[in-house]
Amino acid sequence: MTRDPAIDGLQVYIVGGAVRDALLGLPPGDHDWVVVGATPEDMVRRGFIPVGGDFPVFLHPRTKEEYALARTERKSGRGYKGFTFYTGADVTLEEDLRRRDLTVNAIAQTLDGERVDPLGGEADVRARVFRHVGEAFEEDPVRILRLGRFAARFPDFAVAPETLALCRRMVDAGEADALVAERVWKELSRGLMAKKPSRMLGVLQESGALARVMPELQGVKEVGADVDRAAAQALSLAGRYALLCRLTPDREALGRRMRVPTECNDYARLLPEVLAGLDAAEGGGADAHLALMERADALRKPERFFDLLKTASVLQPVDMAAWQSRAGAVRGVDAGAIARACAGDPARIKDSVRQARLERLEQLQAD
Repeated sequence: MTRDPAIDGLQVYIVGGAVRDALLGLPPGDHDWVVVGATPEDMVRRGFIPVGGDFPVFLHPRTKEEYALARTERKSGRGYKGFTFYTGADVTLEEDLRRRDLTVNAIAQTLDGERVDPLGGEADVRARVFRHVGEAFEEDPVRILRLGRFAARFPDFAVAPETLALCRRMVDAGEADALVAERVWKELSRGLMAKKPSRMLGVLQESGALARVMPELQGVKEVGADVDRAAAQALSLAGRYALLCRLTPDREALGRRMRVPTECNDYARLLPEVLAGLDAAEGGGADAHLALMERADALRKPERFFDLLKTASVLQPVDMAAWQSRAGAVRGVDAGAIARACAGDPARIKDSVRQARLERLEQLQAD
């Protein structure tokens, strides 16, 4: 390894996901670095740039990767923000690893490639098991969401029964009630974009957390399979979210509760319209085809319309090529020319444009 003056002489370790993913043979992602035995003053003297809030984190002067001082944490209040951190130079690597969530995320590695695994994370990687590091897991309710997200990302991993039982105790103790909407959405959106999103929903359901953080989805049974098919087809986040909440009449309340991005809320609102429009257009004529494009605002936002059709195709067959031809025919109508021709009677413009579009669709259907 090339000598790095900024960290030369420091006890530096790679920890967490990068080590886990290397053991799984996955491409390396971002590195999480931990520094043991140093003070903030030591780091600044070496040119590191302090950026931490609650605890000291520093940017490497050249690579700009984050380096955190080893720390311990103690519960000092309710929820995921109620912690007091200690980052003294006497904090050991093992103490830092013990504050982490899952054993598979609590493996460290030296710069020379030697792994440090005091909590049995390597064995759990081999056994494909998610197991909490210790009872301190229950002090942070976000870890329930993270557990669900990891289950969605790594569908061949099982959740240890004792870990799921601990999650239930956390929910029963009211810890999940302290989760804020932004954090729930952050973890849910990442879980929806994972390989098998239904597993996240399953963990939340089995732990009792679903009823606390997304009560609008209670009793909705079919959406797990829908979002898994959407993941297999590499659908957008907005499409996956629309499938997630398509069967609940409270989708607007769900969006407000989690402060969901506007695009995702729009997809959730429009997907039922598109599905109904596709049913009406099945075997129907030009008017039914145009009505669907109007309801979905396909002329102003064609990319969204086709993405919604792809989302609908998870649930029923959709002839994408035919709809592309129809949309192209409708867009080919020169609305400006029609408006100029109706200059003496502006009230006729809207009906005239629509009639021209219908004629284009009828011609397309006849060809």
